[in-house]
Amino acid sequence: MDYSSLLSKRAKEMRPSGIRRFFDIAAEMKDCISLGVGEPDFKTPWAVREAGITSLERGRTCYTSNIGLKELRVEICRYLKRRMQLEYTPEQVMVTVGGSEAIDLCIRALIEPGDEVIIPEPCYVSYQPITTLTGGVPVSVPLKAENGFRLTADQLKAAITPRTKILILPFPSNPTGAVMRREHLEELAKVLRGTNVTVLSDEIYAELTYGYDRHVSIASLPEMAERTLVINGFSKAYAMTGWRLGFACGPKPLIDIMVKIHQSCIMCAPTTSQYAAVTALRECDEQIEEMRTQYDMRRRYLVKRFNEMGLTCFEPEGAFYVFPCIRSTGMTSEDFCQQLLYGKKVAVVPGTAFGDCGEGFVRVSYAYSVEHLQEATKRIESFLKEKGLQ
Repeated sequence: MDYSSLLSKRAKEMRPSGIRRFFDIAAEMKDCISLGVGEPDFKTPWAVREAGITSLERGRTCYTSNIGLKELRVEICRYLKRRMQLEYTPEQVMVTVGGSEAIDLCIRALIEPGDEVIIPEPCYVSYQPITTLTGGVPVSVPLKAENGFRLTADQLKAAITPRTKILILPFPSNPTGAVMRREHLEELAKVLRGTNVTVLSDEIYAELTYGYDRHVSIASLPEMAERTLVINGFSKAYAMTGWRLGFACGPKPLIDIMVKIHQSCIMCAPTTSQYAAVTALRECDEQIEEMRTQYDMRRRYLVKRFNEMGLTCFEPEGAFYVFPCIRSTGMTSEDFCQQLLYGKKVAVVPGTAFGDCGEGFVRVSYAYSVEHLQEATKRIESFLKEKGLQ
């Protein structure tokens, strides 16, 4: 068989995940400390695990409706109103296999060949490959540390063309930890009102913001709910990565099309996970706060340590990543990560995994214990000293 001619050209050209590549190497390396994957080190709260066990004991192992359990969608609406000041009905909510499926469904529901998707970078690795797979055209907008890695109104204006269909708004940001506060979102909203551009607002880290100001969704601003799809999930806030559960909320015409695609490729999200998530939303606000407090402490520790080493580190206001600048070493992001991995058995991710403008940076996750972080930073400091960079 000649698979070189059989395989889809767009699929072959998809960019592989730079995150998983370093993770896979680290997983095979004895005594390696990996700070590469964004996975909470906390266990899923016991009440959630117990609810999942109970659902199995009661034989709740059948398909749910395609759009998701009605009970869960009602709780999602209550949660969003309580925590995010967002108003949705259960018919405007669908349950997905993680936030990643929701991103895929939104792009496929809206994009036709030649349509443009504005993608602020550095960003999560999946937006660009999904866009190209659908025949869309990714329009990268490089974000800058001096602007707090935020998207500005001027950058947005310059990127919009008659072919623009979607603006991806990935805040709080993976990999930078940047946050768009209300005043920043209001400037973007001024540009977007009156256009036919849909905002894909990826808010998977919405619960993990630090400081006095909590997360603000662009969908909460006047006239923005009708043009915004909010994507969120349970992986980060509730330490439920392996449960594979997310959700999308937005205008019903868009949700209806996304559900139609979902029917053909997935059927429904895992039933056990859906029952467990009902309990998460009803009972686990306190656990969210406890985890955020721990992340905040780790965040401040890592920013301090990298700055002490001479690797200038932007102070993130959300998510659980820092994005230190390694330009002072004279190495590329790829070289720095490879030499650190093989020389000191510490795995971090090159900034270029998140877009070309990530060159000169590396992503370090602090979803790990303090002891883990302390040992990793000791090794990184030793690496820099051996290279004569301290």
